[in-house]
Amino acid sequence: MTTTADDTLAYLDSRPGPGEPRAYHFPRFSRSRLSNGVELITADLPGRPLLVGHLLLGGAGAGVTGEPAALAGATVLAARAMTEGTQRRDALALIEASERLGAEISADAGWDSLAVSVEVPRSRLEPALTLLAEVALEPSFPADEVERLRDERLNDLLQARAEPRRRVERAFAETVYAADAAYRRPAGGSELTVPALDRDVLAARHAAILRPSGATLIVAGDLTGIDVRALAERGFGGWQEPTAAAESGIGDSDAAAGGPGRVVVVHRPGSPQSELRIGHVGTPRRTPDFHAVSVLNAVLGGLFGSRLNALLREEKGYTYGVHSSFDMRVGAGPFGVRTAVQTEFTVPAIVDTLAELRRIRETPAEDEELAIARDYLVGVFPLRYESSGQVAGAIAGLVAHGLPDDELDRYRPAVAAVTPDQVLEAAQRHIRPDEASVVVVGDADAFLPALEAAGVGAVEVVREEAPEPEG
Repeated sequence: MTTTADDTLAYLDSRPGPGEPRAYHFPRFSRSRLSNGVELITADLPGRPLLVGHLLLGGAGAGVTGEPAALAGATVLAARAMTEGTQRRDALALIEASERLGAEISADAGWDSLAVSVEVPRSRLEPALTLLAEVALEPSFPADEVERLRDERLNDLLQARAEPRRRVERAFAETVYAADAAYRRPAGGSELTVPALDRDVLAARHAAILRPSGATLIVAGDLTGIDVRALAERGFGGWQEPTAAAESGIGDSDAAAGGPGRVVVVHRPGSPQSELRIGHVGTPRRTPDFHAVSVLNAVLGGLFGSRLNALLREEKGYTYGVHSSFDMRVGAGPFGVRTAVQTEFTVPAIVDTLAELRRIRETPAEDEELAIARDYLVGVFPLRYESSGQVAGAIAGLVAHGLPDDELDRYRPAVAAVTPDQVLEAAQRHIRPDEASVVVVGDADAFLPALEAAGVGAVEVVREEAPEPEG
C-alpha cells in the first residue's frame, strides 16, 4: 500500500493533541516538636514501603557559609567523615550495622545546611533512626579516615584545575563574587585551606552546628501504624542544647565583586575548544517573583528549544548545547550561561550570548515559547517527587529556605499563570548584561585579538599550566 502526502497530513491532523495537565498535590505533611526542640516533620506516603529519615542541621551558619574562611571545606569534609565511624563503632562495624537493617546511611553538606539521612524498609525504622542518631550526634572523626578524605579532596582539586569545565566554574565564582564572600570559595575548600583540616577541626565544626533547636527530622514513606514521634523521641530525645552561642549566619556570603563585569581568560595553550561562563550574582531563593524567574530561565536557556540554544546551536552551529540557570540559595547564588564552543567560535559566541541577554530584557516572550516553557515546568514537576527520598529532600528545601508549607502545592498553578509581562519584568530585574562577567578557559593566543576588538570589556589573561591529575 502506497502512502501519499495527503494520507500523512490526514494522519497528523487526526492525532490527539496534548490534554490538560492532571491535578497534582504535593504530599501532605505535618509538623510537631520533640521534647528537646527538634522539629519533626512526617509525610505519610501510602504504598511506599522504603522509608527515609532525613536529619537537617540547619539554622544560621550550619552550612558551608557559616565556616571560617581560613577553614573553608571543614563542613563538607566533616559531613563526609561522619559515616566513617562513631564513638560506638568503627567504619566497618557501622557498615555492618546498616547492612543488617537493609539500610543506607549518608551525610552531605551544602551552602545552607548539613544533613544526615537513612533509607530503610519500614519494618526496621526504629533501629534505623537509632543508628541515624548515632551517626549524626556521635561521630568520632577517626584521624586516619579524615586524613584519607583530606588527601582525596586535595587530589580532586588537582583534577579540577586540569579539567576545563571545573576550572571555569571556579574562576567564574572568583570573578563575580567579592573577595570575602563565602560563595566565592569552593564549597569543599581550596588548596590553601584543606591541608589544615584535621580531625580536631572537623569535630569542632560539627560541635558548632549540632544543636536540637536548629534541627529538623523529616520522616517520609508509608507510615501506616507507626508512631514516628515515639520512635524519634527514643532516638533523639536525649540530645541537649549546647551552652555555646549559635553561629551568626551567612553574613556577606553573597556579596558581589562590584563594578562593571570583567572579562577573564584562563589560558590553556592548544585547547581545541573554549569553556564559557557568562553571568553575574543572581537572586536568593526567596525572591517574590520566583515563578516568573523560573519561566524566564526556561525561555532563555533552560530548555532544548530555548532562545540561547536555538541561536548558538541550531542557527549558528557554535556548540552542541548551551544552558542558563539561576543557582538559588539562601543568599544570592550565581546566574550564569554555560557552554563550550570550538576555539574559532569563542568570540562570536560571547558576543551573541550577551546580545541575547539584552534582547530578553527588551523583547517579551512570544505566546508559543512561553507556553512551551510553562507546560514543561508544570509537566515535569510531579516526576521530581516519586520516591520517599525525593519528598523528604523537597521538604528539607522548604525548611532550609524558610518557605511556607504550601509552596510546592502552589508551584504548578503559579507557573501556569505567569504572563509575558511578568517574564519581561523578571528579566529586567534579574538579568543585567552590563554587569555580566565573561570567563573563558581556552587558548587565549587563538582568539585574544578578536576578543579585545569585540569591545566586551578589558581582558584579563591568567596564564597557568594545566596540572596533570594524579592517579
